[in-house]
Amino acid sequence: QVQLVESGGGLVQAGGSLRLSCAASGRTFSNYVMGWFRQAPGKEREFVARIGRSGVSIYYADSVKGRFSISRDNGKNTVYLQMNSLKPEDTAVYYCAAASGLFVVAERYFYWGQGTQVTVSS
Repeated sequence: QVQLVESGGGLVQAGGSLRLSCAASGRTFSNYVMGWFRQAPGKEREFVARIGRSGVSIYYADSVKGRFSISRDNGKNTVYLQMNSLKPEDTAVYYCAAASGLFVVAERYFYWGQGTQVTVSS
């Protein structure tokens, strides 16, 4: 079992930045591929970014490419999502999740955090 706890969400103006963190506990963090997903009201959960076990094999959704950056610190059991040049359409609840492979679909991730709200005002 892996427990995931997100933090760092909040209210920011368009063009601003936020850094989300996801702290993991339980089983060996470095065994898992980590992903970030988001869900806006009335919409399905969508993939944002994922990072491989050693910090390489990074992949982003087209909607965030060039603005968001995912990283991880296996020594601290934490994965990060640096979000720059935020837009109102980035408003959503952001979730981190763990998987056994380099997947981009939510159904392949089996551990999830509770989510953190990000609101971008125009």
